[in-house]
Amino acid sequence: MGALLGLLLGAGLVSIWSALRGDGRQLRRRSGSRLEALLRRAGVEDVTVAGVVLLCISSAVIVGLVMLAVSRTVPVAAAFALMAAYLPIAAIRGRAQRRQRELAELWPEAVDNLSSAVRAGLSLPEALTQLGERGPEPLREPFARFGRDYQLSGRFSDCLDQLKARLADPVGDRVVEALRIARDVGGGDLGRMLRALSGYLRDDARTRSELESRQSWTVNGARLAVAAPWLVLLMLSFQRDVISRYASTGGVLVLGVGATVCFLAYRLMTWIGRLPVESRVLS
Repeated sequence: MGALLGLLLGAGLVSIWSALRGDGRQLRRRSGSRLEALLRRAGVEDVTVAGVVLLCISSAVIVGLVMLAVSRTVPVAAAFALMAAYLPIAAIRGRAQRRQRELAELWPEAVDNLSSAVRAGLSLPEALTQLGERGPEPLREPFARFGRDYQLSGRFSDCLDQLKARLADPVGDRVVEALRIARDVGGGDLGRMLRALSGYLRDDARTRSELESRQSWTVNGARLAVAAPWLVLLMLSFQRDVISRYASTGGVLVLGVGATVCFLAYRLMTWIGRLPVESRVLS
């Protein structure tokens, strides 16, 4: 029986070692690619993945040291350090969501400008380039860079791919792919297609805005419910005779169970009140 248990323990340790060795790099690449995609969706081009990771580590260390100095309790300091490590990612994710909502409201105007330029006799690449000067302000830089890329290479399809990568927006993907098909197929229905696309995007943005306004109370309620116990714990950190009890095994268990329950409850509430997330097209 002892030999069998030893064999099972050895097999388990070998499996764990193999997983860490073989899949560690792949897991890091996958996490880095997700974080890089999040940075693109947020429109943050000057910050690298390594910079975000360094910021998370710095936030965790600073908050952990401050809480350790205040509470003199390692488990409490570690709990707040973990929350501080997630704050930069949460801020980037919030920025990405705000940017996506903002662009969804601006795309109908941009498509209207394209339609007007096409009716005025401009070619499709020229119409896209002029959006870098006359389009909505948040969209000017990507289209201005599209114009420079097209002047250098003259390859319309490759420049559209680069434009999609810079926009990193589901609505932008639909617009770009529609323009690609119109360019490849040709014909005189481009203006009609752009007008129909503008109307569809405007109706879609209006409907999603109404749904998000009704959903906001669920999200805010979930955030308040999750933040309340940790705010109480923060206030208790100034009472060392009370907070020192969390240094025991029971206190660590209470912190662990509380963090797990808060996480699961928050995920459940946001899952119940979630809206369908638009996926990127051919990204």
